[in-house]
Amino acid sequence: MSDDTLQHTQFDGVADYIAALDTVCASAQHTLNIFEQNFEEIGFNSEARYDTLRRFLLASAINRLNLLAHDPQHLIRYCPRMMMLLRQFGHSMYIYQTPQSLQHISEPFAVADDAHYVRRYHFDDTRGLLAMHDPEEARRLNSRFHEMWASSHPCASGTTLGL
Repeated sequence: MSDDTLQHTQFDGVADYIAALDTVCASAQHTLNIFEQNFEEIGFNSEARYDTLRRFLLASAINRLNLLAHDPQHLIRYCPRMMMLLRQFGHSMYIYQTPQSLQHISEPFAVADDAHYVRRYHFDDTRGLLAMHDPEEARRLNSRFHEMWASSHPCASGTTLGL
């Protein structure tokens, strides 16, 4: 039973945030929703993150990886591993950009399923919280993510059509 015990861990620092993101990514069973300002300097081109996300997407055809950014250009231009995933899993991985009307939102977060999450208090703040087995807050963050997603638009494709 201790396996499902609520765990909150505070962190401070980019390395701790990257480790917390890795934990949340590895814990995803069905859905992984990630909101960031621009995905810079947080490990999205690392081989380890690529392997984790690839395993997640290979585990089931219904698994979903949703990446949402104010500015996705770093992800698109400088994260070739993420673009390889997008090409291979275009049916289950999506990259969206927020509209101007949402650019004021400044708290990045990632949610695995309706159970685990990591969030920072602000884009410019390296402090945050890793939460495991916290379905109430995970559902709230997922709801927020879906509201933002509904107003956003696709900004990257696994194909080269239109380029």
